[in-house]
Amino acid sequence: MSLSKISGHSSDGRWLSNVMTKINKPNCGTLPDFGNFCLKRKDGAMWGTPCLEEYDRYKGVKELLPFAKAVSAKSYDFGEMGYETTIDYTKMIELVRQSGYAGYIGVEYEGENIGEEEGVIATKKLLEKCMDK
Repeated sequence: MSLSKISGHSSDGRWLSNVMTKINKPNCGTLPDFGNFCLKRKDGAMWGTPCLEEYDRYKGVKELLPFAKAVSAKSYDFGEMGYETTIDYTKMIELVRQSGYAGYIGVEYEGENIGEEEGVIATKKLLEKCMDK
């Protein structure tokens, strides 16, 4: 099996949650990531090429949260009001709250329009804004 096929499966929330249910071990879990739901990339690559087919990120996060050991808040770009332009952070935080998850939320920025440090800070501020709602 090629690595791109492995990547695709791990981006399929339903598939991965079924695997977690079958494993059923307390020391095995998931890391729901707001941005890692690409099932198929151009040229079969694992990273760095455009995503051709994406799993619904909100559905995937919801499916993986019951097994979460941590959560990753990824961002790519921000609009004028400080909200992420491709991910509804308010909706994501609501999913996290509804799941009962009370652990850590990591912050990462993979955009190109601002520097990495500035992007991480903007993501953290957005998380705080959404959590305060």
